[in-house]
Amino acid sequence: MAKISTIGVLTSGGDAPGMNAAIRAVTRAAIYNGWKVKGIYRGWEGLINNEIKDFTSESVSGTINRGGTILRTARSKGFMDEAGRAKAYENMRAHGIDALIVIGGNGSLAGAQAIAAEHDIPCVGLPGTIDNDLYGTDTTIGYDTALNTIMECVDKIRDTASSHERLFIVEVMGRDAGFLALNGTIATGAEACVLPEIDPEFERINQFIANGLRRTKSSSIVLFAEGREKDYNIMEVADGMRQRFPELDVRVSILGYLQRGGSPTANDRILASRLGVASIDALLEGQRNVMIGLRNNELVYVPFTKAIKDDKPIDRDTVRAQEILAS
Repeated sequence: MAKISTIGVLTSGGDAPGMNAAIRAVTRAAIYNGWKVKGIYRGWEGLINNEIKDFTSESVSGTINRGGTILRTARSKGFMDEAGRAKAYENMRAHGIDALIVIGGNGSLAGAQAIAAEHDIPCVGLPGTIDNDLYGTDTTIGYDTALNTIMECVDKIRDTASSHERLFIVEVMGRDAGFLALNGTIATGAEACVLPEIDPEFERINQFIANGLRRTKSSSIVLFAEGREKDYNIMEVADGMRQRFPELDVRVSILGYLQRGGSPTANDRILASRLGVASIDALLEGQRNVMIGLRNNELVYVPFTKAIKDDKPIDRDTVRAQEILAS
C-alpha cells in the first residue's frame, strides 16, 4: 500500500447528531499522526464538484456539541455513475488525498466501496445514521440522540393524551429498521409498537391498549416505525383503532426530521470520538474497505460487504420484554 500523507473526510446521506464529533476526532487524530487533512463539503457531490478545503485542529474547534455536520451533506446522483466517481477521484488526486474517511449510512458506505474498488483508494467508514441499521456494530452515531429526542417528544405527547383521554399513534424514523420504535416504546412506557421486522398483529396491539384502559389508564400511545408505511398506511391504522376504541379520541403525530437534529448526547459524542480515532488507527494498520464498529464496547473492523449487505436483526428478547411490560 502506498504511504499515506493526506486524508479526506466527508459526511454523506442523512445527517446524524455526533457527526461533528466524528469529524473532529478524525481531523485531530490524523494531525496527531503527522498527516494533513482535507475537509470535503457536501459529501460525494462535493467531491465531484471539487468542494475541498484544508482542515486544521482549529477548523473543528467548538464543534463537538453541535448537531448536523459542519461539512454539510447531500445526495449525489452523479456519484452513482462510474464517470462521476472518476471525476471525484481526479479531484482527490489533485488535492493529494491518499485515503478517505466516510461518515454515513448504507448508501455512503456503498459509495466508498465503489470508489475503493475502481481506483484502489483506501477507505474507512464510520457508521453515522440515526437508524442504527448497519450490521456489525451495536450502535451507530446519532442513534442515542434520536432515541432521546423521541423519548422527550412522546413524554410531552403523553401529557396531552392523558389530559384529553386520547390514543396517539406516533410515527418515528428508522427507515427499514425498527430499533428507534422498539426501544422508544420501552423508554416511554408506550402500549405497543409497529415494527418493519415483524408483521403487526393488530388484534394483539388492540389487546395491549384495552388492558391499559382496564387499568384505568387515561391515555394510550403506539409507536409506528416509518418503514411499516409501505405495507400499512398510518392513517388507515388510526381509522381502524377509532372503530375499535370509540371511547378514545385517536390522533396521529409524525415526529419527522426533528429526530435528526439537536446537540448530541454524551454517548454519541464519546462513540463518535472513539470511532474517529479508530479510523486513523485502521489506516495506520493498513486496513481498507472496512467500517469501524463497536461490539460489547470493543472496537471492531467490519468489511463493507458485511456492513452494507447483511441485515441487522431486531433483538427478539427486547421485543418480548416490551410485550411483557405492556401486558
